[in-house]
Amino acid sequence: MGLAVTKNIENQTYSVPTGSFQTEFEIKRSKFLTFVGCAGSKPIADDFVRKLRLQHPKANHVCWAYIIGSPKSTERSMSDDGEPSGTAGMPMLKVLEHSGLGDIVVAVVRYFGGIKLGTGGLQRAYSDAVSLVLQDLPTQNRVTRITFGIVYDYVYEGHVSRLLSRYDVENISTNYEQQISASLDVAKSQSKQLEKELINITAGNVKFSKPPFPCP
Repeated sequence: MGLAVTKNIENQTYSVPTGSFQTEFEIKRSKFLTFVGCAGSKPIADDFVRKLRLQHPKANHVCWAYIIGSPKSTERSMSDDGEPSGTAGMPMLKVLEHSGLGDIVVAVVRYFGGIKLGTGGLQRAYSDAVSLVLQDLPTQNRVTRITFGIVYDYVYEGHVSRLLSRYDVENISTNYEQQISASLDVAKSQSKQLEKELINITAGNVKFSKPPFPCP
């Protein structure tokens, strides 16, 4: 219980992919199949790539990149998967970084056509592959949230319930023991104000198991 800040501390709404999407193009007989999907965690992104490897066992390379969380999140990674270092994963990741999208994983499946593209050619090919798949990618908005945990007396139950109904909160979980304990996900942009109002309506009789907001 308590307040726990997620990996992304920015106050923002960001766009994420809606489902999966794919494109394909050919350069000098090499086929580049690009797949993109929504990934809210590293295991989901890893599973996305793993399934593509199973679906394309004869592919020469399955290069990938992802950003977990908001576009400014530091949780990101990429792989050249056997291509010369810096020619696939990094160009792909750079396109994602400039896309303004979050919770996104992209993989490019390459079937080598027998003609080498060179370092510059590979960088352009993988960049273009990701740019192409993002052009018509369906997206939706996602709000950056933090997990909010509180403990308070039963006498304040009605007040707290009415207060929470005025805020953008999700995933409310409540336990009734000697006191009421509740956890919820609140929009980061509203979290400080919610904390202040909770303290006010309970006359300070609300407990947070962790310091509400860490120092920057």
